[in-house]
This record gives sequence, structure tokens and C-alpha cells, in this order.
Amino acid sequence: MQELILNYAAKLSGALAMDAMQQVPVLATALREAWVEGRSVFLCGNGGSAGNAIHLANDMLYGVGINNRTGGMSIEALSANPAVLTCLANDIGYDQIYSEQLRAKAKAGDILIVLSGSGNSPNVVKALETANRIGMETFAIVAFDGGRCKEIAQYPLHFDIDDMQIAEDLQLVIGHMCMQWLYANPAKPVSPQVVSGAMQ
Repeated sequence: MQELILNYAAKLSGALAMDAMQQVPVLATALREAWVEGRSVFLCGNGGSAGNAIHLANDMLYGVGINNRTGGMSIEALSANPAVLTCLANDIGYDQIYSEQLRAKAKAGDILIVLSGSGNSPNVVKALETANRIGMETFAIVAFDGGRCKEIAQYPLHFDIDDMQIAEDLQLVIGHMCMQWLYANPAKPVSPQVVSGAMQ
């Protein structure tokens, strides 16, 4: 077990030193601009990545705004509603569970963040294709060879690693980095006098 711990830590540390990390400020800045302008953010993924999408949506909805009482951003994990997912999967196909939601909810200027290990799952690929057609800003956090998502996302964060667990860890690490930066750089700063008055 100790050898596994050391190897895992080394692999994660090595991934965090990859060039893909240079795109994290681009993602964070895009998120803040969307927050300032009232645009929406959508996340999606499969399996552990679907869970990570829900986790990060929670962080951005609430956590980034508690610093100044302005509230978080308009953000949704497309993987969060099982009724919607099973309806779409049953009626029009599992490959369209995210693209159909975007078609109904998203607009030009909104942001899509795809979380994927392989980057090849048809439903996230179709989500990116639909988002690009709508005129959204599209990001993909991917591993292995990046797959189709690396090719079609406007801003791919590609980590060239062959480890699904490390890939999923990186999704949360990047999301949490963005969250902490947004928390420290809110969309609508509140003056100390306003905060003081709100506390009385």
C-alpha cells in the first residue's frame, strides 16, 4: 500500500505540472466574466465525472459568493436530474442526454465545461458540438489522448495521463482552484460599509 501511495502522489504531482495547467487561468477568467455578465455555465460528464460536475456546480452556485453576500453564479450540472436523464435516454438516446438539455436551456455566450477521462463518450462529444453551434464558450478537461473532446472544445485542458482516477482528481482540483480564485475575486465587490450595515 505504501508503494501505491507514493506512486499515486507522484503521478498526481506530475500531472499538476503539465502544460494543461496553463489553461486554468483562462477557464477561471471566463467563469468570472460569465458571473459578472449574468451568463450561465453548464457542466457534464459520465460516471465519476458526472458526480464531479454536480460537486463543482454546488461550489460555484453557493461557495464563490458567500465572501460578499452577492450570491454565486448561474450554473447547472446537466447530470444532476435523473428524471430528465432517463427520459431523454429512453426517448431519444443516451448520446443526446446533454445536447438536448443544452438545446433547450443554453444560449450564445454561455459556457459548457465537459469533464471526461477518454474524451470520446458520445454524449459529451455531442454536447460540445451542440454548444459550439449555439455559440457557447466550450471547455473540456480530459486525459488519455484527449479523444474527440480535445479536438472540438475551444479550450481543451488535456492531461496526457493513462489513469482514470488521476483524471477525475484533476477535474476537482481545477474546479476548486477556480472556486477559490472566484471567491477571492467576486463578480460584484461589496464595500465594507454595505457589509457592515447588513450585519447590524
